[in-house]
Amino acid sequence: MRRIAAALSVPLLAVMVLAGCGSSSSPSTASNPNGSVAVTGAFGTTPTVKIPASKASGALDIKTVIKGKGNVLAAGDSFVGNYAVYIWSGTKNKLALSTFSTGSPQVLAADVGLPGLKQALTGARMGSRVLAVLPPKDAYGSTGNAQIGVKPTDTIVFVVDLIKDFSSTAGASGKQVSNGGGALPTVTASPGSAPQVKIPSRKPPSKLIVKTLIKGTGPPAAKGQTIVTQYVGYNWRTRAPFDSSWKRRQPFGFTLDATPAQIIPGWDKGLLGVPVGSRVMLIVPPADGYGKSGNAQAHIKPADTLVFVVDIIGAVSK
Repeated sequence: MRRIAAALSVPLLAVMVLAGCGSSSSPSTASNPNGSVAVTGAFGTTPTVKIPASKASGALDIKTVIKGKGNVLAAGDSFVGNYAVYIWSGTKNKLALSTFSTGSPQVLAADVGLPGLKQALTGARMGSRVLAVLPPKDAYGSTGNAQIGVKPTDTIVFVVDLIKDFSSTAGASGKQVSNGGGALPTVTASPGSAPQVKIPSRKPPSKLIVKTLIKGTGPPAAKGQTIVTQYVGYNWRTRAPFDSSWKRRQPFGFTLDATPAQIIPGWDKGLLGVPVGSRVMLIVPPADGYGKSGNAQAHIKPADTLVFVVDIIGAVSK
């Protein structure tokens, strides 16, 4: 979904790559200012970060600032978390991104992107706050990241709170009540794998349809929560899939009914109030999808109706 230019959502971290704990990897010395970065504040609150007014060293420094007691984050897992990101350039630094200030935790992968951050997060326990000071070679390397103003010589400082972990194969956990069929697409699936959708040879419905396939027993998804999902999306016109979190082996998260919206209208409307653990089929007409513009990257035309099968595997409040 992130691959197709906000096919559903534009998360804050779309311009940066979070990847997968460890104790300090390098000592704090006069020759290693990276080890002198300090973080204070309680878990779940905006951290206070103090970065020395000197040039960073080339050392990777990782610290568990707050040690949690929850599950250990495995290399293939994802998690809901908050983060703050600082760019340390020369003797100055600035805050680049923060979900603490927006109040919208995000779903992040443990095993993708920046090598230093992967090392910092893999093995961390839920409930932990991790500090990772990444020299260029452990962050964006010799290319930097021009989109967010990171130069090839910049050091990146991450502070990450790990809230709740999710397996790459997590799916709906409730009782199956339907597989669709009739005038609607038919859905078949095996546990831990992407559902298969067979779309009938007829015109699609003209209005949004929400069909419960598996009914979960968790609390209903509520406005403002970070909703964690697995999904597959099909185009009714082509009867073929165009995107899947299962294929990427990474659950997808977004803030439900956010302002401004983070998701297409069909998802905001269709998933509100659905119990966690459920699987629902959303048949999304153009007005509740991509409208008159369509989505060229996903080969979605303005008149296309979309079919999503969505598992709600978690809901985390601010």
